[in-house]
Amino acid sequence: MRFVAYALWGALALSGGAGAALAAEPGPAHGLAMHGDLKYPPDFKHFDYVNPDAPKGGAVRLGAMGAFDTLNPLTLKGEAAPGLTLTLDTLMVAAADEPFSKYGLIAQSVEMPEDRSSVTFTLRSEAVWSDGTPVSADDVAFSLETLRTQGLPLYNMYYSDVAKVEVLGPKQVRFVFKTNQNRELPLIVGEMPILPKHYWQGRDFSAPTLEAPVSSGPYRIESFEPGRSITYARRPDYWGRDLPVNRGQDNFDSVRYDTYRDATVLLEAFKAGAYDYRLENVARQWATGYDTPAVRDGRILMEKLPHHRTAGMQGFIYNLRRPLFQDPRVREALAYAFDFEWTNQTLFHSEYSRMRSYFDNSELSAIGLPDAAELALLEPLRDQIPRRVFTEAYQPPVVDEAQGGLRSNLARALALLGEAGWTVRDGALRNADGTPFAFEILLVQPEFERVVLPFARNLERLGIKLAVRTVDTAQYMNRLSQFDYDMIVSGWGQSESPGNEQRDFWSQAAATTPGSSNYAGFVSPAVDRLVESLIKAPSRPDLITRVRALDRVLQWSFLVIPQWYQPADRVAYWNIFGRPAQTPRTGLQFMTWWVDPAKVAALGGRGGR
Repeated sequence: MRFVAYALWGALALSGGAGAALAAEPGPAHGLAMHGDLKYPPDFKHFDYVNPDAPKGGAVRLGAMGAFDTLNPLTLKGEAAPGLTLTLDTLMVAAADEPFSKYGLIAQSVEMPEDRSSVTFTLRSEAVWSDGTPVSADDVAFSLETLRTQGLPLYNMYYSDVAKVEVLGPKQVRFVFKTNQNRELPLIVGEMPILPKHYWQGRDFSAPTLEAPVSSGPYRIESFEPGRSITYARRPDYWGRDLPVNRGQDNFDSVRYDTYRDATVLLEAFKAGAYDYRLENVARQWATGYDTPAVRDGRILMEKLPHHRTAGMQGFIYNLRRPLFQDPRVREALAYAFDFEWTNQTLFHSEYSRMRSYFDNSELSAIGLPDAAELALLEPLRDQIPRRVFTEAYQPPVVDEAQGGLRSNLARALALLGEAGWTVRDGALRNADGTPFAFEILLVQPEFERVVLPFARNLERLGIKLAVRTVDTAQYMNRLSQFDYDMIVSGWGQSESPGNEQRDFWSQAAATTPGSSNYAGFVSPAVDRLVESLIKAPSRPDLITRVRALDRVLQWSFLVIPQWYQPADRVAYWNIFGRPAQTPRTGLQFMTWWVDPAKVAALGGRGGR
């Protein structure tokens, strides 16, 4: 997984996987490939999806929801400022046009023995911190220990198979593994953000801070106003600016984020020219919210850029820690009350496709019945997993007017609820003790209420009372980390090579770890076994088989009511940018864009500029 900065939910594009192999002959190499060879040779000059001659300069302004009270994105406490990853470097970086390959950034080379029991990184001699101090192997060792003990909970899970770290010299460090079966671990370690030991030693890394730390990345924090805005300035002295992995990127002289507490205000600010670039995630706004002179006369451009990212899963997530949702028949039943077809047509202008898999939009998705290879994994677990894994292909409920429409779906829901011991009495759905069926959904985005309220009305027809509670970002994040909710709207981002991060999503350990991404509180020894099997997959075909087996069990466990996905990035931007001709398979890469002075001049000013 790419190192995680603050995000409201896991739809970040995670990396991970299994079957890592050195991309060159044994000995020091310039990178690692998950399967097969690296695309780029040792003497490559730049990634294909950048313009290596992109002009540097210009200021870009961005908008973000929420507020912030800390400048450290790697811990659980506090709400981190947007954009802080611009200040952080890692040992290696991903190529956006390969499923899972890493190339040296801080690391000049990487070496792994045939038995994959360890990985050794040699650091670049030119790598220095923003205060001029050299980046050292001691910093790398300090980073591992600090992130595992004081960082986000997921770090402890990601690095749990690292037995120890050995400092071999000022610029050489070795990670020794507990097992050689966790084949993605060398790449996962390479993604680790490196921290300056000389700065953090003696400070409380886990506490929120508004002191800008010493950093190593291409940008530094220039100024900020807590909770309102933060500006990053490109460092002309950045040690890595001419490396092949950075060429053609980080082209803006400054990047400013302004934060907003209301999504409607955020959109209006963009149209008024308060910021320059916007990824649009709301279909209704994409269809109707940009009716403005700036769009009609071409000052604002709107584009859909197709991508081939794994969609992951987004949905109404049940908290199985609540007794109300522990019966899978109850969870299956409530899905029949969600009318996706009406929602997509009426609210989303038919923009979306229905999710049915935890790995949609990819070859990893389980479709049809399990094949022989999957059955070899699933048969030993037959008594521990849903029986329908073997007999039916999962499909979320469809409201089909030719088959009775929503009325038919609600009848099916009542039948399932009846099997689980719930019946309608005195106008309410009640269990054998007479307790009414009632729960709350926790939201952080007010605009999502228009999706939830029709769902609530459908549930009301079943005798179920759904309360909707919308809270501010800080309260939401606190309740999310403590699993203090009945249901949320969230999800799990996935990559083309899932791996260690699956522990944080599904494991029994994660279910009881505050701040983990096991939002559903799912506990299944069988799933733990499937996750560990996935992590140990020796080849790409084996990985695909093992992911599909996991997908089937998750589908039939009814952890969510699946929602929707969009196989393209919807982007709106003021016409001041140039961008590379090629968009990689993972989608647009904004930091490869640049400000075009001729376009700025032609625009003749807009909004606040």
